Amino acid sequence: MIAITGATGHLGKLAVEALLNKGAKPQELVAIVRNKEKAKDLVSKGITVREADYGNVDRLQKALEGVDKLLFISGSEAGQRVPQHTNVINAAKNAKVKFIAYTSILKADTSKMLLAQEHLATEKMISQSGIPHAFLRNSWYIENYTEQFGNVLKSGVIAGAAQNGKVSAATRADYAAAAAAVVLGDTSKNAIYELAGDSFTLSELAAVTSRLSGKTIEYKDMPTGEYAKLLMSFGVPQGFAEILADSDAGIVRGDLYTDRDDLKKLLGRKPSSLEDTVKKALQ
Repeated sequence: MIAITGATGHLGKLAVEALLNKGAKPQELVAIVRNKEKAKDLVSKGITVREADYGNVDRLQKALEGVDKLLFISGSEAGQRVPQHTNVINAAKNAKVKFIAYTSILKADTSKMLLAQEHLATEKMISQSGIPHAFLRNSWYIENYTEQFGNVLKSGVIAGAAQNGKVSAATRADYAAAAAAVVLGDTSKNAIYELAGDSFTLSELAAVTSRLSGKTIEYKDMPTGEYAKLLMSFGVPQGFAEILADSDAGIVRGDLYTDRDDLKKLLGRKPSSLEDTVKKALQ
């Protein structure tokens, strides 16, 4: 049995689809969700759905009973990941899960980004658990940018604090397909994958968006603190705004850049390009 946490979330839902596309049978999958009401489509496909959240280790353990492999999608609450992830790992250990694939962040062991701290702490806990594992160190989602296109096309501006730093990004669907490939592949040895697609600056993103949309789009660079304030003015909570601004500072340092082709190897093809992803988002 293969369990997927966060199975109704953006990445988790795509991971379930990818597992099915790669030959996993619905009856072999366990979707772990916070709210069963949001998982009716999974039930209709014949997938077992179990309700649990990262805050309750007992319910997590019950949800993981009989599970051999766990695709552990990291929690979305920055600042709460370590206690939540501790629960998942303890539950997996108690349920005698035999393999964990964890969605981490690019260069988790060397990155200075605030986001990386919780991921590295989780990696260490998984290593110490003794459970065979793979760390899927996902870089940025291209969707982090394309999902803002509504505002970008109105304002004509992509704002940020990344200067001329390059970010290596890929689509959620490609990261999900890579995760499925790892879970369904040889899990006998511990592994670390640095996963990323096309590399680009935010100025290059603005140029591609401008060309494909037919509208003038410019990249406006600003100091990290000012960018955080701008995000807050749009209603982004302070803590999250500071993390996003810090992530742009990470781009300047190269924390989200790699020329590794781990993602391409797992996919068996080139990841979706920036050009194609932007074009699709603009349709």
